[in-house]
Amino acid sequence: MDFDREGVVASFLSETEEGLSLMEQSLLAMESNPSDPELLPNIFRVAHSLKGNATSLDFKELAGFAHVVEDLLDVLRQEQSLPEPELVSLLLKAVDELRAMVPSFAAGTIDLTNGQKEIRKQIAREVQKRSKRVLKAAVGSADSPVVTKHDALPGVMPRTLRADVEKLDRILNLTGEIVTAQNRLRQMIEKLETAQGSALLDMHREAERLYLELQGEVMRIRLVPVGPLFRQFARSVRDLAKNHGKIARLEVIGADVEVDTTVLEQLKDPLLHLIRNAVDHGLEKPALRESQGKNQCGVIKLSAAHSAGNIIVKLQDDGAGFNRSKILEKAKRMGILSEKDVVRDQEIYELVFHAGFSTADSVTDLSGRGVGLDVVRRNIDALRGMVEITSEEGKGTSITLRLPLTLTIIEGFSVAVGNETFVVPLEYVTECIEMPAGRRSSDASGILNLRGKALPYMRLRDVFHIPGDAPKKENVVVVKLNELHAGIAVDRLLGGVQTVVKPLGRALGGVSGVAGSTVLGDGRVGLIVDVPSLLRGVTRSTLQPLPAQQKRTAIRATS
Repeated sequence: MDFDREGVVASFLSETEEGLSLMEQSLLAMESNPSDPELLPNIFRVAHSLKGNATSLDFKELAGFAHVVEDLLDVLRQEQSLPEPELVSLLLKAVDELRAMVPSFAAGTIDLTNGQKEIRKQIAREVQKRSKRVLKAAVGSADSPVVTKHDALPGVMPRTLRADVEKLDRILNLTGEIVTAQNRLRQMIEKLETAQGSALLDMHREAERLYLELQGEVMRIRLVPVGPLFRQFARSVRDLAKNHGKIARLEVIGADVEVDTTVLEQLKDPLLHLIRNAVDHGLEKPALRESQGKNQCGVIKLSAAHSAGNIIVKLQDDGAGFNRSKILEKAKRMGILSEKDVVRDQEIYELVFHAGFSTADSVTDLSGRGVGLDVVRRNIDALRGMVEITSEEGKGTSITLRLPLTLTIIEGFSVAVGNETFVVPLEYVTECIEMPAGRRSSDASGILNLRGKALPYMRLRDVFHIPGDAPKKENVVVVKLNELHAGIAVDRLLGGVQTVVKPLGRALGGVSGVAGSTVLGDGRVGLIVDVPSLLRGVTRSTLQPLPAQQKRTAIRATS
């Protein structure tokens, strides 16, 4: 039987990455929970398996490096002692080097770099200090092939299969296309006002039910837990805090909460920016925290939970909180606010998302360049999500991200303006009302009285410069973005619809107010309204439509 080396190497890469992640998390946990008896054995098993697998694939120098790490862990096991922080840092460096070495050796590398050799020597010296025996493999290759033993686990193991995400994307796209085809077919059947048409419609409903079950299964296949991504940040928190003279640890809550793999991939950068901001701006130095009655070690909590078809990700710290006066002072210097402006707390926190905004007194490797939270806002907008900040000076800050579970298929509310159809994501819609007779005018925007509260609104006809006059009877779709309620005036309400989101082409790439496109049931293209960007400039008194040329471009591109 032929030996499929390529397949074995691919499996080795995947398994090793999982093992090194476990090793890193266990090392970090040693600092915060040293009494856990399973941590050291977990780390040892990873090093032992890596050494054996590398030996069987004839990666001699890689196996030698893993052998040195295994020997140090074995000494610690025999001593029944836990490594001090300096030794944890050395082992974390070894994990970093192993992460770089494994794909490198799989690609054909046969030797270690000078830096990797130096780390191997450092580990070997630690072994010699802690043990009487001389480590022969400290400066050479692994002594002999090692057969990895796998502990038998009781019970029946779940059957799993690794699949390429691109294949899952293709399956999801096909199910999305079926949505469009089914909608068109249903509309055609509904026009058959005969007994045969009624029978066909009943059969179509049954097929629709089966399809929805299939679509649900496809969506669940793509769901992955947030825990592995969240736990990766534990290392970032530790290293960033240590480099800036602080002590911090990360607590992960809701690690088993699942979200679409595409959403999770795009969530990594925003979360890293938020964590860097929390460590630099939020957490205080140990001496200052102690003088304030706080624990010297700051805590950053990263949690996830499901809520009404969305995932809620919350980042909390117990640091100094946002400095309200400092933010206002910076905003006035930048010309964002005038001396006469009166703003609420939530509006103040929104200021930090402006590009180039930073309250840092000096430039460091973490802050001072005005790059950070504006990147978070852009990335979250791209995910059709929302960001909300709450903070209390001296006690800490909480940043909440509300994101859709998937980016491909959304529940929307369909509306019409003239001959054009638009889809408003249902997650933003709170209610629909009829435009009061006294407000029917040609104004592009205005203020309505909604049960005693001011409701700013804009006409979608004017936003996208759709030709023709507004009908005598208009409707208003009331949407909510964080604490802001606003109205979108349209000609007709068409009702709820499940739509497949298509990416924007180059013609619409820079158009604000448009989140994507979709193929309607009659085969025409409709625009999906980007509620956050459309309402970002909304205040209590005005709603400014987007530049006319930009809207004409949008309508022409979908014609």
